[in-house]
Amino acid sequence: MIEIVVFIIGLLIGIFLAYIYLRGRLSVQFERWKAEFGERIGREVLERSRAVLKGRIGEQLAPLLPMFKHEPADARFIGSPVDYVVFDGYKEEDPRRVIFLDIKTGKTAALSPIERKLKRVIEQGKVEWETIHTGALEEEAKK
Repeated sequence: MIEIVVFIIGLLIGIFLAYIYLRGRLSVQFERWKAEFGERIGREVLERSRAVLKGRIGEQLAPLLPMFKHEPADARFIGSPVDYVVFDGYKEEDPRRVIFLDIKTGKTAALSPIERKLKRVIEQGKVEWETIHTGALEEEAKK
């Protein structure tokens, strides 16, 4: 019976010493990994953040660029789900058409799934005009 107790105590001491030894080694390895990959992850995050900022700046400045073929005064920036609604002819008080315009930065930028669906809806002519008169609400509120 005493042999079993001594064996268990020895086993526990061995496990404890192995734990302390491995904890120290793993801690050093983890710190080395964290330093190496933390810097890389930080650079990647900054690069993505810069790309997003460049894209947003490009969207805002698009009407000033030579490839923007609409009158900048006719364009209204909305940002999402499309970047601009262009009221062609608005400046001359002679509206001819309404254009939903999206700005893409980068050579491979593609429409998102929702943008593709909206494009399809617009191209199918499923666009309507709606007016809301708030005067009736004001009269109702007075009652």
